[in-house]
Amino acid sequence: MKKLLTVLALFALPILASAQIENPVNWKFSSKKINETTWELHMTATIDAGWHLYAQEAGEGPVPTSFKIGKSPLAVAQGKITEVGKLQKHFDKNFNSELKYYEGMVDFVQKVTVKGKAAVKVKGSVEYMVCDDHQCLPPKEVEFAISVGGK
Repeated sequence: MKKLLTVLALFALPILASAQIENPVNWKFSSKKINETTWELHMTATIDAGWHLYAQEAGEGPVPTSFKIGKSPLAVAQGKITEVGKLQKHFDKNFNSELKYYEGMVDFVQKVTVKGKAAVKVKGSVEYMVCDDHQCLPPKEVEFAISVGGK
């Protein structure tokens, strides 16, 4: 009977472990008006303690954070997305590369020019990967829609 319970427990462990989906990053999407035609999109990641989120140019190995901004005739992206946060650099022996990442919080900022006076939703997605000292989670994609323009 003990052997049967042990075997059942061993089979149940992976099922219970997979039921606890970890999500150490919380995303907030907002916009800020700069002038009559220019807005900033803010894609802000709050990262749980002990985890790190890779930069857009992370280094060799992990999946870097990347954004897809949908095409719109009324809101046009200007330049590259900038990163506002404390960039960490660390040689990772697992990837055999110097990696760039953020801990705590990072704000990704994209300027857009809005044509016309109507409110527009800028749609897109972010793909990212996070690791801690023991594991990396599979890359994840999050969709967003940010309002710009209008009154």
